[in-house]
Amino acid sequence: MKSALQVIPAEKVDRAILFIRGQKVMLDTDLAEIYGVSTKRLNEQVKRNAQRFPKDFMFQLNEAEKAEVVANCDHLQKLKYSSQLPYAFTEHGAVMLASVLNSPTAVKASIQVVRAFIRLREILATHRDLAKKMEELEKKYDKQFRVVFDAIRELMDPPRPKRKPIGFKVGKDRR
Repeated sequence: MKSALQVIPAEKVDRAILFIRGQKVMLDTDLAEIYGVSTKRLNEQVKRNAQRFPKDFMFQLNEAEKAEVVANCDHLQKLKYSSQLPYAFTEHGAVMLASVLNSPTAVKASIQVVRAFIRLREILATHRDLAKKMEELEKKYDKQFRVVFDAIRELMDPPRPKRKPIGFKVGKDRR
């Protein structure tokens, strides 16, 4: 018998991570599918164990956020017809769900979810490092190019030779 870990590809877990309210989160529908339970059962367990899910572990989307998620994520089109607003779980909330659901499938899937969040964190760190290196290079080459541009300007506007003034020199003795 295949485990749920083999059934759910890593790409599917990676794609389920969204940026909402400046946080990396996964929606209840995606987590329910990954953990092998219905969304209704998942949300029931969350309500029964509300003390385990503080605001920094989960929050409920508003109508505008729900509409944006539905518009931007093809795999969430079914939410368009739902009257319920979905819940979003941070990495810690997703791990807490595994303990609340307390099934072997949920425990195995939570490992996969945590790994997906870690991969995303590593990608973002690499992106930040690359952006920092690019900024350093720009600063370095801006100085070097400034010298080049100054030299080009000097070549474009050569110094004018000094000419002798026209006319007579008026001195003290010639008044």
